[in-house]
Amino acid sequence: MDKPTVSVAILGQNYKINCPKGHEADLKEAAEYLNNQMHEIKASGKIVGVEKIAVLAALNITHDMLNNRKYARANEQQLRELTSQLDAALTHETKLVND
Repeated sequence: MDKPTVSVAILGQNYKINCPKGHEADLKEAAEYLNNQMHEIKASGKIVGVEKIAVLAALNITHDMLNNRKYARANEQQLRELTSQLDAALTHETKLVND
């Protein structure tokens, strides 16, 4: 089965990218996000060259992703702790009612 080809534009260059069926919108959203990041870096005027702009954008995006992952893990841990406390409180309440 052939994968659909999606056309995206990044920093003025057009790319045709194979994409799993049903994920075309996700690919377009990712390309648009990358394009915006690269345009912001280019507009700052501090970085010259598409390759350097792409690397800096990739580093910024990766940094954001890793921070979000750490935040999600911390939230998951806090949720586990709260669930444990709730389970303990409900168990204690059940024992009081049954006694």
